Amino acid sequence: MRDDGFKWIGLFPALKREVCRAFDHQIRVRAIQYAQGYYRMVRNRPGLRFTSLQGDAVNSLIENAEFSVERVRADVDHICTEIPSRLAGSENGKRMAQFSCDGLRAAGVEAQVYTLPGLVSFPERGELRLLSPAGQTVIANTLGHSVQTAPAGVTGDLIDVGPGAYADFEGKDVRGKIVLTELSYHPGRHEKQRIAAEKGAVGCVMMNWGHPDSTLLPFGSVKPAWGNPTPQMFRDEMAELPCIGISRVDGLALREKTQSGSVRVELHANVENVWRPVHVTVGELRSDQSEDFVIVGGHQDSWEGPQATDNAAGSAVILELARFFAKHRGQLRRGISFGFWTAHETGTMIGSTWFADHHWDRLRAHGVAYLQIDQPAVAGTTRWASVSNSELRAFQEGIDSRLPGTITRTWRRTEKIGDASFFGVGVPMFTGRGAYTPDELKATGNANLGWWHHSLENTIDKLQWDAMGLHLKMYASYVWELCTAPVIPTRFSAVADEIVNRLGELAPAGVAIGLDSALALARQLRQTIGQLDARADEVNQRCIDAQPGSEHEAARLNETIKRMSRMLLPMASTAKGSYGQDPYSYTPQTTVLPSLYEVSRFAALPEGEARWLLETHLVRERNRVADTLRDAIALSAGSL
Repeated sequence: MRDDGFKWIGLFPALKREVCRAFDHQIRVRAIQYAQGYYRMVRNRPGLRFTSLQGDAVNSLIENAEFSVERVRADVDHICTEIPSRLAGSENGKRMAQFSCDGLRAAGVEAQVYTLPGLVSFPERGELRLLSPAGQTVIANTLGHSVQTAPAGVTGDLIDVGPGAYADFEGKDVRGKIVLTELSYHPGRHEKQRIAAEKGAVGCVMMNWGHPDSTLLPFGSVKPAWGNPTPQMFRDEMAELPCIGISRVDGLALREKTQSGSVRVELHANVENVWRPVHVTVGELRSDQSEDFVIVGGHQDSWEGPQATDNAAGSAVILELARFFAKHRGQLRRGISFGFWTAHETGTMIGSTWFADHHWDRLRAHGVAYLQIDQPAVAGTTRWASVSNSELRAFQEGIDSRLPGTITRTWRRTEKIGDASFFGVGVPMFTGRGAYTPDELKATGNANLGWWHHSLENTIDKLQWDAMGLHLKMYASYVWELCTAPVIPTRFSAVADEIVNRLGELAPAGVAIGLDSALALARQLRQTIGQLDARADEVNQRCIDAQPGSEHEAARLNETIKRMSRMLLPMASTAKGSYGQDPYSYTPQTTVLPSLYEVSRFAALPEGEARWLLETHLVRERNRVADTLRDAIALSAGSL
């Protein structure tokens, strides 16, 4: 009786805790009998499963879930045809927010549209006139948050800087000149503009990706400031250059001209950058077992046109996931916040940043992870690409292993792109979507989101509908595990390894600022954090096996895991720390410990003012890293 009873009771943690507290034998017997009866009822109810689903049982539930690709397609079709051009601050942006809200409510999810001010952009047509050699005028789209040019435009020699990263400027004097760059995300448009301005350029021309003969004009923004700017960000991080986007065929022709001689151009940019009311939709699916929650989000705004993949499909997928999880809310240990962000495109992540700022206390205390859904089931993709903060790598790759063996899988550490607005608050993020092969990317100028991305050709036929069901099941598997695992599946050994490796790289150049002692702390953390991860795995299994006392220990470990995320994520993945937002696609973000990015440059500086100023900054950043490492060591050791 006891073994069978406790097996069933283990399926319902709250009941199990009450039984374990009871001392009266008759009370325990009655509780066990109740658990047996409730289990039989749940087991025989169609479509319902018990909370502690694990392994094959989870696979079965997700595989047999009532996901409707047809319903997703109908939502995408409605969005693209009835609510196209969903620019933040426009009437259609507002209509889209209400559509998302209505869809959540119809699914049984509490939902609300929030209105907030946003500094957004409404770019118009631009052009590039060739002065020497004379005769050609290239049509263009002005890029969002570009600087408006005077009627006479901006004139300068055109210099090709390839992808537009720092290394691409080496040996080139672009002062007073206009730069020509690729439109790939290495780095993003915002960072290309920032670097070009830093190097003294007076304008920026970005050629679209795609096939060499593509005539499509790109949309896009170049505002580095993440979210609505503070006074300091408004002064230091807004776009400084007029920027336009041209077709790939025109860009390649211009590149060829620059290789054969001097090219002088006149750039015209036309844009309205203005504060407007913008709209964020948030749905809340709460759990009776915990205030902890997972965020599932993606942007609902778009550029002009249908923008089916970016991100009508993402919004429709989030609504379908909301329908599924609303049916199973009673089985969730943790709740879900569904976020439909705005001003992702024309404001640089204003909506998700607003959510992070204004829900700070709740995120800090109870946020578990953020799943970003942006451009699912893009046509022609055959691989699965996972991206996450490293503390979620093992969890994500464990779910990804359920993919068919014929699908090539990749993983990389995320940088602060997309709506990664939660690094500062310490909530790790991840995403997964289809990807192209290296050969396919090479043929399209690294068009990793499709050659039609951010153009008027982003229509509903650019979605791969026979892959949409698989994408839905992958996202559902991620969220199910995060919402039902007894111990939050965040593990920190990979983070500690990255910190040790990075400090090891920097230590020889950073002796003067004390990086050697910081490295010693990182090695100590790696040892204690490995023990914490092992303990988390052990307790998670004990809960699955319904061992007495395991639920209480899981609750204690979950608090430790959340606190550890709040410490390590802002340190390992931001330059500004907890209370700021790094610029979009910021170059230091490509490394672990972005705040120490300048250590190598510091070591190469001669004695003098520049070195002493940078030393002051880096010593303070080193101290922040060292303090965080000490706190993390104490937290992990205290939890064992």
